[in-house]
Amino acid sequence: MSEEKITEIAENANMIIDGYAFTRKEDGISILNLKNPDHAMFISEEGKMLETNMDEIEQVIVQNIWAKDREYMETENA
Repeated sequence: MSEEKITEIAENANMIIDGYAFTRKEDGISILNLKNPDHAMFISEEGKMLETNMDEIEQVIVQNIWAKDREYMETENA
Protein backbone atom coordinates (compact mmCIF):
# COMPACT_ATOMS: atom_id res chain seq x y z
CA MET A 1 0.00 0.00 0.00
CA SER A 2 1.38 3.39 -0.93
CA GLU A 3 2.28 6.04 1.63
CA GLU A 4 -0.31 8.34 0.04
CA LYS A 5 -3.07 5.74 0.52
CA ILE A 6 -2.06 5.19 4.16
CA THR A 7 -2.14 8.94 4.74
CA GLU A 8 -5.56 9.18 3.11
CA ILE A 9 -6.92 6.41 5.33
CA ALA A 10 -5.49 8.06 8.43
CA GLU A 11 -6.94 11.46 7.48
CA ASN A 12 -10.39 9.97 6.90
CA ALA A 13 -10.41 7.73 9.99
CA ASN A 14 -13.01 8.45 12.65
CA MET A 15 -10.56 7.45 15.39
CA ILE A 16 -6.86 6.54 15.62
CA ILE A 17 -5.57 4.73 18.70
CA ASP A 18 -2.19 3.04 19.16
CA GLY A 19 -1.48 3.19 15.44
CA TYR A 20 -4.82 1.65 14.41
CA ALA A 21 -7.19 3.65 12.19
CA PHE A 22 -10.87 2.95 12.86
CA THR A 23 -13.17 4.03 10.04
CA ARG A 24 -16.95 3.69 10.16
CA LYS A 25 -18.37 2.13 7.01
CA GLU A 26 -21.98 1.48 6.04
CA ASP A 27 -21.96 -2.08 7.36
CA GLY A 28 -19.32 -2.01 10.10
CA ILE A 29 -15.94 -0.70 11.20
CA SER A 30 -12.78 -0.99 9.12
CA ILE A 31 -9.56 -1.16 11.14
CA LEU A 32 -6.10 -0.74 9.64
CA ASN A 33 -2.74 -1.07 11.35
CA LEU A 34 -1.05 2.11 10.10
CA LYS A 35 2.39 0.78 11.04
CA ASN A 36 1.82 -2.45 9.15
CA PRO A 37 -0.90 -1.72 6.56
CA ASP A 38 -1.06 -5.34 5.41
CA HIS A 39 -2.88 -6.05 8.70
CA ALA A 40 -6.57 -5.17 8.65
CA MET A 41 -9.81 -6.17 10.33
CA PHE A 42 -13.49 -5.55 9.70
CA ILE A 43 -15.90 -5.71 12.64
CA SER A 44 -19.56 -5.09 13.32
CA GLU A 45 -20.61 -2.07 15.40
CA GLU A 46 -20.91 -4.49 18.33
CA GLY A 47 -17.28 -5.57 17.88
CA LYS A 48 -17.85 -8.98 16.30
CA MET A 49 -15.00 -9.81 13.96
CA LEU A 50 -16.29 -10.33 10.44
CA GLU A 51 -13.03 -10.52 8.50
CA THR A 52 -9.32 -10.21 9.25
CA ASN A 53 -5.82 -11.15 8.26
CA MET A 54 -4.31 -10.22 11.65
CA ASP A 55 -2.74 -12.86 13.87
CA GLU A 56 -4.57 -13.89 17.03
CA ILE A 57 -2.62 -11.60 19.37
CA GLU A 58 -3.24 -8.53 17.22
CA GLN A 59 -6.92 -9.47 16.94
CA VAL A 60 -7.25 -9.43 20.73
CA ILE A 61 -5.42 -6.10 20.96
CA VAL A 62 -7.68 -4.44 18.39
CA GLN A 63 -10.89 -5.87 19.85
CA ASN A 64 -9.83 -4.66 23.31
CA ILE A 65 -9.17 -1.17 21.94
CA TRP A 66 -12.62 -1.17 20.32
CA ALA A 67 -14.36 -2.39 23.49
CA LYS A 68 -12.62 0.23 25.62
CA ASP A 69 -12.69 3.26 23.33
CA ARG A 70 -15.63 2.82 20.95
CA GLU A 71 -17.51 5.61 22.73
CA TYR A 72 -14.98 8.09 21.32
CA MET A 73 -15.67 7.13 17.73
CA GLU A 74 -16.77 10.24 15.88
CA THR A 75 -20.23 10.22 14.35
CA GLU A 76 -21.91 12.47 11.86
CA ASN A 77 -23.90 14.02 14.72
CA ALA A 78 -20.82 14.86 16.82
